[in-house]
Amino acid sequence: MPAALLDGLLETAGDAVFRVAPDGAIHAAGTRPRGLSGYEAGCSLLSLVHEIDQPALRNALAAAAAGHEAVLVETRFRSGERDIWFELRIARLATGDAAPLLVIGRDMSVQHATEERLRHMATHDALTELPNRVLLSDRIRMVIANARRSGHGFSVAAIGLDGFKKVNDGLGHPLGDTVLQMAAVRLRRTLRDSDTLARVGGDEFVAVLPGTFTEPQIKLVTGRLLATLQSPFEVGGHTIYLGASIGVAVYPDHAEDEVRLVTLADAALSRAKETGKGRAVVYSPGDQGPPQHDISLEAAMFNAVREGEFLLYYQPIVNARSRIIEGFETLMRWKHPTLGMVPPVRFIPIAESNGLINLLGAWALKAACMQIRQFQEVAGRELYISVNISPRQFRSDRFLTVLDDALALSGLDGRQLVLEITEGTLMIDPTHAEDILARMVERHARIAIDDFGTGYSSLAYLKRFPISVLKIDRAFVKDLPSSTKDAAICNAILDLAGHLSLSVVAEGVETEEQLAWLDDQGCHYVQGYLTGKPMPANVAVTALKENLYTALLPADHRTGKS
Repeated sequence: MPAALLDGLLETAGDAVFRVAPDGAIHAAGTRPRGLSGYEAGCSLLSLVHEIDQPALRNALAAAAAGHEAVLVETRFRSGERDIWFELRIARLATGDAAPLLVIGRDMSVQHATEERLRHMATHDALTELPNRVLLSDRIRMVIANARRSGHGFSVAAIGLDGFKKVNDGLGHPLGDTVLQMAAVRLRRTLRDSDTLARVGGDEFVAVLPGTFTEPQIKLVTGRLLATLQSPFEVGGHTIYLGASIGVAVYPDHAEDEVRLVTLADAALSRAKETGKGRAVVYSPGDQGPPQHDISLEAAMFNAVREGEFLLYYQPIVNARSRIIEGFETLMRWKHPTLGMVPPVRFIPIAESNGLINLLGAWALKAACMQIRQFQEVAGRELYISVNISPRQFRSDRFLTVLDDALALSGLDGRQLVLEITEGTLMIDPTHAEDILARMVERHARIAIDDFGTGYSSLAYLKRFPISVLKIDRAFVKDLPSSTKDAAICNAILDLAGHLSLSVVAEGVETEEQLAWLDDQGCHYVQGYLTGKPMPANVAVTALKENLYTALLPADHRTGKS
């Protein structure tokens, strides 16, 4: 194409268009680039971009000049007081002159702003705009690293409003939300810029106080925090008096990791509320109450149901090749006010034995079916949700009624629901299992065998029961690909599943080597810490919006190369 004709078309090709020499010298440009800071006739394209991005742009120009394929590079152009992100596509054309490179830029400002907003949503509380638990953990880890280098301690303070429930009950949640926002502003103003204030749920806040670790320092800071919340809140024509209680844990005296520090600060906060409220208490071992083995978790669990302490987390199940999220496994969590996160291995057996699992399981199934609808709206495509069914749930006379209620309430197609059952559950009463599974399939739900290979060795049930999915237990994955025995077991499962037309999900995938091996052997779906830890629903929404797991792919997969 003649250079003169090409220069006349520059205005129609993109947000910013240049014709440049291999060294970056601009020979022609559209109208918009002429408004960029530093632009003048004959200047270098490199001089218009941020210094940090110049090496990448220089390499992209050289690659485009030397090759026959277009090169993509993201860079920031200077424009007045701000930088503008552009995606540049650089291609070599047969212009017959000294400027054979056509650079077409697409303004990425809106996309980058959206990505930043999504990251903010994932790390901040929607009501108060304060950091949430995710960002709080990161901040505490940073302060721990600094404290180890400096040798100085710091404190974590759990702050709970006293009597806040009466606001929500008496005046309604909208006014209660306003009070929480006002409390957040007061607390933030009381703290230093170097301190972190987070909202961790309900009426509880957590403050991280670097350099505050002696008794006088703690007394000074907590006194100010208590004072700022003692003043009345004027909201909607109402004058509301609340006050607060505070629990404090000190690094490294009480704990040396972020989870334990927050847990002990919570324990001290509970002690402050139990002993009169309106006061600050520094953690001491007695705040935890009796030794852990003496605590009646069973009694605490019934209280936890009333107080809404049980949570649902979601772990992505992804395509092993593309890393696109195909669905989520629902996992139950319990956040005890003093013990912190109670492991499922401790509370699930208790709930199974006392029958509470039926109530918890029904809630989890209905909530998961509702949640997957939101996930699909965000993703813009069909997903599925996988829910574990305990032995006692499976044997319950009301199980099918609960299943029907969950599908009706959510409007979910049964095909998007996978119900995970262990081999042992099926073999307790095979005749009953066969009947129930058949009726589950009538509702189009799919059946998955969880922890496949760790239970009954007989494979007859794969023929007898309408199974759709096998989940390879993490015990067979953790030593891949070096363990020849585990590799043989996994290959056998995959071969068996292939002949029976069953899907396979490998659990506990934590390394790229494990994923690559499983993908090579034809395992299409994986889940594990490599592609996503169990996460709250709001974090899962962000993962879907940002397509986080696809971003982990090697470049040749993202560009469609094999």
